[in-house]
Amino acid sequence: MIKARQVLTSIALMAFGLRSAYADYTLNLGKGVTQQSGEIYDLHMWVLWVCVFIGIAVFGAMFYSIYHHRKSKGHEAAQFHGSTKVEIIWSIIPFVILVVMAVPATKLVLELDDVQDSEMTIKVTGWQWKWQYEYIDEEPSFFSNLDAASNEARQVGSGIDPRTIPNYLLEVDKPLVVPIDTKIRFLFTAGDVIHSWWVPDLGWKKDAIPGFINEAWTIIDKPGVYRGQCTELCGQDHAFMPVVLVALEKDEYDDWLDNYPENGAASYPEGTWESKAVCAGSECTKDELMTIGETVYSNNCASCHMPGGEGLEGTFPAMTVSPIVTGEIEKQIDLMLKGKEMMPAFNQSITDVEFAAVVTYTRNALGNSVGDMVQPSEIVALKSK
Repeated sequence: MIKARQVLTSIALMAFGLRSAYADYTLNLGKGVTQQSGEIYDLHMWVLWVCVFIGIAVFGAMFYSIYHHRKSKGHEAAQFHGSTKVEIIWSIIPFVILVVMAVPATKLVLELDDVQDSEMTIKVTGWQWKWQYEYIDEEPSFFSNLDAASNEARQVGSGIDPRTIPNYLLEVDKPLVVPIDTKIRFLFTAGDVIHSWWVPDLGWKKDAIPGFINEAWTIIDKPGVYRGQCTELCGQDHAFMPVVLVALEKDEYDDWLDNYPENGAASYPEGTWESKAVCAGSECTKDELMTIGETVYSNNCASCHMPGGEGLEGTFPAMTVSPIVTGEIEKQIDLMLKGKEMMPAFNQSITDVEFAAVVTYTRNALGNSVGDMVQPSEIVALKSK
């Protein structure tokens, strides 16, 4: 029945020139992998069955009365003008039911805000369109972007079938890595517009608001990879800033933390990612900058300026033969640092190495051949002015 309904819906949508995508069909709220999500699920089920019982009682009495006291059986409607006693009763009963439901709900809401006795703290900053994770009192600090495969497939005219991409739009280049059985405190803010960090298996979501700090906490019960998304409409690439959380056993997490690269690049526990900070702390060669810059451009610039740098006429300027990109390098850097109109500022959302790399790449690729380059140390100097 469900499959048939989905097929019919798809046909109807295609008839109007629309496309749709279906996730796995689920009937109920998920239990999640935390104590909080389990308590939320239990409360949800309890309230659901209370509502089911009320619905059966009310509609059962109504349908019984309609059927057994119908006019065709000779019944006549009674003529009366209300009853104070009945009105008091049917006001008190719903009030008592609401209070009974409100007590555990209020207790759970207060519990969700209790970040006391946390064992570690992670600051989450939303940027257009990526997440920044900073482990307070620990070394890791990095940005998490949409993975390269999804980013390439989503581009207009890519010719790639998204169904061939594992976890399409739900994979990142660097996930948030945390230990299980540990009370983790999260601090949420944003560097530009309002975002919202959501991993369904944790049982909650929190807004990330510029100039404001929101708090939340969790204790994850079992290891695994848990995925989520930004749930606030934060700009044109809102759909392309997923959340991936990797929960490890405590000893595995300690190993990951001990082996965390000193250059500040996050490494995936399975070792499937390469560090993008190839020349951090030293002078970069032009080839290194071009290699890194191509990835940075693809992750941060291609959705507006197009993969080949041709831009969108009337909306986003072309990078190819652009007077900004082919002109004075300091002016291009200043524009990227401060942002302008729809273009976000990149002064904090990418590393100094990535900043130098993407500037070098745009001036020597995408139909441009200025021939110059900029070092990360020069970006640091310009930021400090």
